[in-house]
Amino acid sequence: MSALIDTVAWVRVEGGRILCARPRGKDVFYIPGGKREGAESDLETLLREIEEELTVLLDPQTAAHVGTYEAGAPGLPDGAVVRMACYTAEYRGELIPSSEIEEVAWFSYADRDRVPPVDQSLFDDLAAAGELA
Repeated sequence: MSALIDTVAWVRVEGGRILCARPRGKDVFYIPGGKREGAESDLETLLREIEEELTVLLDPQTAAHVGTYEAGAPGLPDGAVVRMACYTAEYRGELIPSSEIEEVAWFSYADRDRVPPVDQSLFDDLAAAGELA
């Protein structure tokens, strides 16, 4: 059986651009979020990861599933797949990169090639829906 990397991501689009983060020591940007720990629900994973990475509190009452994407990725073993469950949610606080995150950026569709394949699928859907500039 191939390996599945189970992740949850926060989709934040403002002014036609999507929030992306670059982890310390990496040169690729990702949609903020991360891997599920143990028996966490999608929502529990989302709330924990976003607070850890961006020091903001998401409002669980406003969380809405926008899609789940799967793709292989460079640097993964053959057959390994990343599954990314994507949610929007309102937040409280100021978006500040934590010690895990080197840089945050707001990407338009033109930046699609700067994110991994699974994130590119989300970019495609957001652009098709007219949400990404």
